[in-house]
Amino acid sequence: MLRRYDIDSTDNRDPRFVDLLQRWTYPLMRRYFRAEVRGIDRIPEGAGLYVGNHSSGIMLFDSFIFAGAVYQQRGLGEVPYGLGHEVAISLPLLHQFIVPLGAVRASHGNAHRLFSLGRKVMVYPGGDLDAMRPFWRRDEVVFGGRRGYLRLALREGVPIIPVVSAGSHETFMILDEKNWLRLVPGLDRLLRAKVWPTTLSIPWGLTPGLPLFYIPFPARILIEVLEPLRFERSGPAAADDEPYLDQCAAAVEQTMQRALARLARERRQ
Repeated sequence: MLRRYDIDSTDNRDPRFVDLLQRWTYPLMRRYFRAEVRGIDRIPEGAGLYVGNHSSGIMLFDSFIFAGAVYQQRGLGEVPYGLGHEVAISLPLLHQFIVPLGAVRASHGNAHRLFSLGRKVMVYPGGDLDAMRPFWRRDEVVFGGRRGYLRLALREGVPIIPVVSAGSHETFMILDEKNWLRLVPGLDRLLRAKVWPTTLSIPWGLTPGLPLFYIPFPARILIEVLEPLRFERSGPAAADDEPYLDQCAAAVEQTMQRALARLARERRQ
């Protein structure tokens, strides 16, 4: 019988499992994707919020490559816990795989507990909008106006550490921006997803929605940790100031977009 974890617990991470996975899969993924991870030395000590652009559906190749590089160079303490979509991290088999690595349900309460322990947390603000953007938008950061990550960082007084990845969204192809969930009333609310496009992958070919597993195209993946972003104001008042949030969000997204464009150009040289 498959073990079920409490996805609100911060105690599920299994150091032995993390070590085993990193020793066996990180070198393979690094070679297969010709992956490079830069800027690990920019990661500050203590609590922080890693903010990334979301690619490759739910396979998260760039996330595992990034975590592997951090583990190799900085140790388990700097490897982020992931704030995950409740539906995704509860799926059978994926649940038993990803929760022992450090996935918890996405909530400000869980993030607060981790920050209070001096841990780092990883979020992908764009969520399904970013992860399911079409192939022709693969070099764009798509957050869709979402500001929850900023409210969290400002309330908690932790730096935002941008982690930008280029290439992972070419491990399969998303062909459109249609929402097939609308064909079944209420399914979008059940899955908590706004997008459900047509994808092309190996071995499934054309499918509606995202495949839970696919054989990735060997796209080159470049990842860079940018300089931590700290804002002039923090605390609850700053987190509730909508114009200030807009200003901070623009700074984050513009910084990440410039880095993504630069990495995308480098990949094609």
